[in-house]
Amino acid sequence: MSTVEPVLAFDAQLELGESPFWDERTGTLYAVDILRGAIVRFDPAGGGTETVAQLDGLVGAIVLREDGGLVAAVGTSIVLLDDESHSTVVAELPDADGVRFNDGACDPQGRFWVGTMALDDSSGRGTLYRYDERGLVPMVESVSISNGIDWSADGTRMYYVDSPSRCIDVFAFDARDGSLSDRQTLVEIDDAGASVPDGLTVDAEGHIWVALWDGWAVRRYRPNGVLDRVVELPVSRPTSCAFGGGELDDLYVTSARSGVTGQPHAGGVFALQPGVRGRAPNRFGG
Repeated sequence: MSTVEPVLAFDAQLELGESPFWDERTGTLYAVDILRGAIVRFDPAGGGTETVAQLDGLVGAIVLREDGGLVAAVGTSIVLLDDESHSTVVAELPDADGVRFNDGACDPQGRFWVGTMALDDSSGRGTLYRYDERGLVPMVESVSISNGIDWSADGTRMYYVDSPSRCIDVFAFDARDGSLSDRQTLVEIDDAGASVPDGLTVDAEGHIWVALWDGWAVRRYRPNGVLDRVVELPVSRPTSCAFGGGELDDLYVTSARSGVTGQPHAGGVFALQPGVRGRAPNRFGG
């Protein structure tokens, strides 16, 4: 369904790459290696890769802060990092037994949304939280593996993945208070393989790009849930995707090498030019 050819942008050898986003202020791409507890930055212009922070725990997600630095979901903590990567813990999971933070993103109003999952992958033990000046608030409960999150261009809908469900769900989103309602299934991954949806991003045309773990591909869905495009990848475990580049017209895809054999570039970051642009990431307002 697509002639777009992905290229290996960074042979990063990430054990479990996740949470990519583009920093338009510096022209660099960030991602995490969950299992190594590392935050990594990539420079497409110079081709360089550097670890900007080594954290004490599994780092599930990061987002940019409006005033500089990052927010990281590390183990069971929400951590603020300044430009020198000095860290401050600002919130802890209220019930942290056997769970950890996983994927997250900021909404257009600057609130951080981040979910959890069980350390042993058992079902129904996770929660999707919202974090802002009101603290860490549970928003969706009985989640198994909380994953991709993004918002429609008009900010009225939130897309969300609980990976074992093999679905992309959509909520009505109230921008004023950050509340959710009217959950519906938008997409069902009903192919015969073992692929499950992982991280996702919404492009400037309002279409949803999702990485398929164990699916060797990223897919683009229309806002009504109809499959629009499939881009095959040379690795079985793509994990997430984010638009970047000077015109936000490059789609970067992270991947994992953990549990994979016979794939020399597993754990790499791939780039493709799908002919559409993305949007700059929302930044945390706190």
